[in-house]
Amino acid sequence: MTVRERTQNFLQRIGDRSELNAFLATNDQGALRDADASDERIAAGLARPLEGKVIALKDNISFKSLPMTCGSHILEGFKPVYNATVVERLQNAGAVIIGKTNMDEFAMGSSSETSYYGPVKHPLDPTLVPGGSSGGSAVAVADNMCDVALGSDTGGSIRQPAAFCGVYGFKPTYGRVSRYGLVAFASSLDQIGVFANNIADVADTFAVMSGPDPMDSTSVPQPTSANEPRPASANEPRPASADESRTADPSHNGDPFARAAKRVGILSRSALAGCDEPILSAYDAFVDRLRSTGAIIIEVSIPNSEIWIPTYFILATAEASSNLARFDGVRYGLRAQDGVADFMTASRTEGFGTEVKRRIMLGTYVLSTGFYDAYYKKAQQARRLISNAYADIFKRVDVLALPTTPSTAFVRGEKSEPVQMWLSDFFTVSANIAGIPAISIPSGTDDAGLPIGMQLQGAMMQDEALLAAAAAVPAP
Repeated sequence: MTVRERTQNFLQRIGDRSELNAFLATNDQGALRDADASDERIAAGLARPLEGKVIALKDNISFKSLPMTCGSHILEGFKPVYNATVVERLQNAGAVIIGKTNMDEFAMGSSSETSYYGPVKHPLDPTLVPGGSSGGSAVAVADNMCDVALGSDTGGSIRQPAAFCGVYGFKPTYGRVSRYGLVAFASSLDQIGVFANNIADVADTFAVMSGPDPMDSTSVPQPTSANEPRPASANEPRPASADESRTADPSHNGDPFARAAKRVGILSRSALAGCDEPILSAYDAFVDRLRSTGAIIIEVSIPNSEIWIPTYFILATAEASSNLARFDGVRYGLRAQDGVADFMTASRTEGFGTEVKRRIMLGTYVLSTGFYDAYYKKAQQARRLISNAYADIFKRVDVLALPTTPSTAFVRGEKSEPVQMWLSDFFTVSANIAGIPAISIPSGTDDAGLPIGMQLQGAMMQDEALLAAAAAVPAP
């Protein structure tokens, strides 16, 4: 098929499955124009690294051809005037941008239920949530609406929906991918990452997006891995190239994608006490598959894991309360028609949803006089403890294996109590706190046929090695 035909098929699929509410806007004419350009370059032998790859963007990533709402009423109809760095790099590599995906409002949620434009529905059962906050991107990939989708991961917002929907979800090391053009939720935790149905697409997309960016002072000077051979996953249907075939051979030490994990850390049963039985069974099977690759399995303990959730939510809400102060009705977005003295309050009251208001209030509280030292300062100290614990673990093992989520996808509306919802991110928030890379890997299903994801976490800046380890995991 030509790129145009594939793009037309994806657009048709998006329309046919509109009841899932995965997309907020599609780039019909622009995508077809870019598809035609890709076909011409392919025919001329001038294909670029992602030529003709059809990619969707979470609706908090700036793309000047389409509105950017962040799933919120306050930005309804807002159209950005510049592209995010990742968008520029993807388009320069030949990618076709097909549209913007639905999300929890300002990425604040774990179920994609808080979007002002309606919840995203699970592709296998519309009564279930797809996970969040990047639920639209996960559904777009899982339901064959695009090749790849980008999301943002602040505390698991890529990996958790990837697990619920049965696709790969990768959060890179903090700073490996530019955040310029990503609407900030919590600036020290946010990272743009990738959803795909195979590890090669994850690696190719990451290779193009990564690298330093003068527009983002938090991007690290690690050079792009765009010229490195990509890993081929063990269950990928296409034949592997010569470069990809040798990734399974750990003797190729010069190849950064050939560093299959030799030492894998696993958690004890007591550390998995909050998991449902299907997750525990899938974890045991996942460890067995890792063992079958020749990896040495080492049981490790992560000290202070009980502080992961409170540390994350203090840091994240504090940063959110500051970042969202810019949405005041003055410069852009919704402007309420109340009197001059009250229009900022009125605009924010009308424009923000319940979960966003809850987090702004909590963040403002922990930063306020008299509570800053008691909460925010202690959370920063706890962050250092968590980072140090991971550093110690990765002196003993190459990667750490753990569940992505404690359960499979749950019924929409089931978790109405906020803390109960927040606990669904228990196994994901620590990677953001420590800034390390992590990936969710499809790992079978439960008795009801719902997808289960298992997670590998790696040492800081060892993204390519982590992708190699994920590629080496045999299919369930």
